[in-house]
Amino acid sequence: MSTIDPLVQDFLAQEKIAVVGVSDKRETGCNLAYRKFKDAGYTVSAVNPRLTTFEGDPCYPNLQSIPEKPDAVFILTNPQVTEQIVQQCMELGIKRVWMHCLMGTKPGLAAGMTSVSQDAVRMCRENGIQVIPGSCPNQFLKPDFGHAMMRVMFRVIGFHRVD
Repeated sequence: MSTIDPLVQDFLAQEKIAVVGVSDKRETGCNLAYRKFKDAGYTVSAVNPRLTTFEGDPCYPNLQSIPEKPDAVFILTNPQVTEQIVQQCMELGIKRVWMHCLMGTKPGLAAGMTSVSQDAVRMCRENGIQVIPGSCPNQFLKPDFGHAMMRVMFRVIGFHRVD
């Protein structure tokens, strides 16, 4: 077992990131991640099949619709949608995926608060896609106090470890 740090560093070294699951109905961690990636200088593409724009930017119905293929994909959706997005990543040759989970990277800890699908994780690993199965980029991109504390706490109790 190792920490997610090398995976996070590799993910954050990419330039074009798709953020799947932005919402215009309520404020979400996905919306915050979109803004943080954008503020940090990434080329960010919003993905939600019900929206055509998000915060004044184009919003795409799926990964195939994004004009320039993303280098990496952050997902904050329900696990069934995560599996569909991983399938799109496989088809497009996208090699980095981050699945959000409020409770770190331990399977089963936050069943109602996770985008992680163990089938999607397996699909990633079987197809050469580097996967971060949990946690949140908001803990790593200029974190606010709450996200910084989560990062420290999860590291101490081992919730930032992956198999």
